[in-house]
Amino acid sequence: MNRYELADTDSLCTPALVFYADLIRKNLDLMLQIAGSADRLWPHVKTHKCEALVRMQLEKGITHFKCATIAEAEMAARAGAQAVALAYPLVGPNIKRFTSLMQAFPSTTFYAVGDDLHQLKQLGQAGCETGQTISLLVDVDMGTHRTGVMPGALYDFYRACEKIPGLRPCGLHCYDGNHGICDPELRRRAVEQTDESVFAVVHRLRAAGSGCGLLIMGGTPTFPCHARYADVCLSPGTCVLSDYGYATTYPDEAFLPAAAVLTRVISHGIQGRFTLDLGYKGLAADPPGARGLLLGVDGAHPLVQNEEHWVWQMDPSLEDRRPAIGQVLTVLPTHICPTVALYPRALLVRDHHITGQWEITARNRRLRF
Repeated sequence: MNRYELADTDSLCTPALVFYADLIRKNLDLMLQIAGSADRLWPHVKTHKCEALVRMQLEKGITHFKCATIAEAEMAARAGAQAVALAYPLVGPNIKRFTSLMQAFPSTTFYAVGDDLHQLKQLGQAGCETGQTISLLVDVDMGTHRTGVMPGALYDFYRACEKIPGLRPCGLHCYDGNHGICDPELRRRAVEQTDESVFAVVHRLRAAGSGCGLLIMGGTPTFPCHARYADVCLSPGTCVLSDYGYATTYPDEAFLPAAAVLTRVISHGIQGRFTLDLGYKGLAADPPGARGLLLGVDGAHPLVQNEEHWVWQMDPSLEDRRPAIGQVLTVLPTHICPTVALYPRALLVRDHHITGQWEITARNRRLRF
């Protein structure tokens, strides 16, 4: 029996998201091994959005987390996280939501990020109005060009942030999604070059007496590269569940896909074809190309995917192996993060048997706040 095979699927409604608990634990253990210490890890919860999975990490000594939404931050705090970095600019009503979250969970230290002084002045003002000092990580553009301050402007920006009432700048947030390079040696060199430019600024800030002690760096492809620097914290995310895309793009990182989607054959239609009940409302439609690996069907090629349908074609020489209508098949998603967000819960598998289910707690952007 292969690692993704389930003993009994007859009564399951499909499509269905599945988490493999034993594989998740293996991924967490490997993540800890690479980091060298649980204290260095700030895993990003945006991949799984699952409170039960946060608690599993807490059991392994991981107490700091990163998130993209206030709902995710609330989920992590509710689970018992000691510290949570909300790695997304707070604007509009999210500023008030953030200060309310801080008040509701005083035992959790929350960190905001920012790259715009006007935005940060509003955040600082909200802190003053509620009698709170907000811990700030300045967002650094490591080359992704999505958010963040360029390294050349970082020193002056950080010093300006120190003058904003209600804020306490205490470090940097450095995500380098642009370094998703397949070749591990080229990836290491690219990360090293960018890191050195940031470390030069950190050295200047510390020499000037600035409190720039916390450096949260990297994502799943790059966190092993950052791990060589002892005073750097690491924020992998996807590797907790991993997926077909990461497993094929970064084979040097031995994380196993630990989530899948179950699907059924619903039609045969034209000779040699079969259709699954797994459209892009059940499987992420990004990135371009193959959207998942269909297991156990040799000689099948995807043709087209719609909202509720996914049509496949068998090789002419293997048409007799076309899966039967009603047969349950397993797909490893290419991109697990947006796939998880399509489901309210995941079925939990242990030793090839479904033993329960986990709520995708922060699937929506609002819980209480």
